[in-house]
Parts: sequence; C-alpha cells; structure tokens
Amino acid sequence: MFTGLVEGVGRLRAREPRGGDARLVIEAGSLSFDAVQLGESIAVNGCCLTVVAFDATSFAVDVSNETLALTTLGQLPIGAPLNLERAMRPGDRLGGHLVSGHVDGLATAVQRWHDARAVRWRFELDRALLRYVAYKGSVCVDGVSLTVNAADDRGFEVALIPHTIEHTAFHALEVGARVNIEIDLLARYVERLGQFPSS
Repeated sequence: MFTGLVEGVGRLRAREPRGGDARLVIEAGSLSFDAVQLGESIAVNGCCLTVVAFDATSFAVDVSNETLALTTLGQLPIGAPLNLERAMRPGDRLGGHLVSGHVDGLATAVQRWHDARAVRWRFELDRALLRYVAYKGSVCVDGVSLTVNAADDRGFEVALIPHTIEHTAFHALEVGARVNIEIDLLARYVERLGQFPSS
C-alpha cells in the first residue's frame, strides 16, 4: 500500500525488451534509497512494481504486457521524470489517501491554468471511471494523491500547490499528456457493497 505522497522524482534510464515484455531501469533521483531490498514494492508514476535488481543510484523492475498496455509506462520516453514512492510501513502517517498502486485507467491532461500561486489542471477521463471521481474526494494521478476540485460528466479538475509541483514530475507535465489514474479504494468498495442486498 501507498499514500500518494511522492517521496522522490527519478528518471527512466532504460526500457529493455525481455522475453516479450520489458524491464525498466529507473534512476532513483531524489528518492531516499537506504535499506532498499530485492522484492520490495515501489510505486512508479502510480504503478506498484517489484524491485528485481538495484545498485547505489538505480533500480530495475519487470513490467508485464498488461501493465505496458494499460499504463503510460510503455510509451514514456527515455529520460522522462517519474514519481516514486516506497511502500508504506506500519505506523507511517497517512498524509494522502490509501493507494494500492493498481492503475484503473488513463486520463488526458486537457487544460492548465494559474490560480493565484496554485496551478489548476483539468483531465478528461472515460465515463466508466468518472463515476468514482467525486467533488472533494481523492484521486491518484501519476502516483500523486490529489483532492478533486471539480467534476462533471467529461472530466475532473485538481489544484497543485507550489510544493507539489516542485517535488513531483508535475513540473514537466504538458497539456495533451496521458496520465495514470487510480480511483479511491473506498468508492470501489462502496459500489461493490451496494450490489448485494442486506439480509
């Protein structure tokens, strides 16, 4: 599990074909890398991935064809900045919201504008996922826990404060880019509970 609070920004160093899928090599960048272990989980732009190799400054992850097809990881250019977060430990503060690292779909950044010191972003998202995005609820965009400032039948808006922009890959995001989206876990479970009548 993760919190959606990015701990560091790294970069995609390499995408290596491996037996039909791929291995990504990721520069850890500003991510605190002490006591990293083989097999631990790191969220990369919101995707929970397993460390299969590492050195002092980078780590490698194997990525399945499904992940390559359903997330942005298969299309990002070499050198692209990446939001990184190590899995939470028992007793950690939960400053964002509970994030599984299982991407639900992709959204498109369609508009960006300044709102005082913040930057507002609008994303278009498929209606099948929009039903889970609620005003003042939480959404995870490229691994960043954000509060929804507006939502309609075509998309949603978020506001990023200067600290978030400076310490995440949002500083490099451009209009037209695709981003990974994970909806709030609570919305998923509420819908599932509603499918069963109470006894």
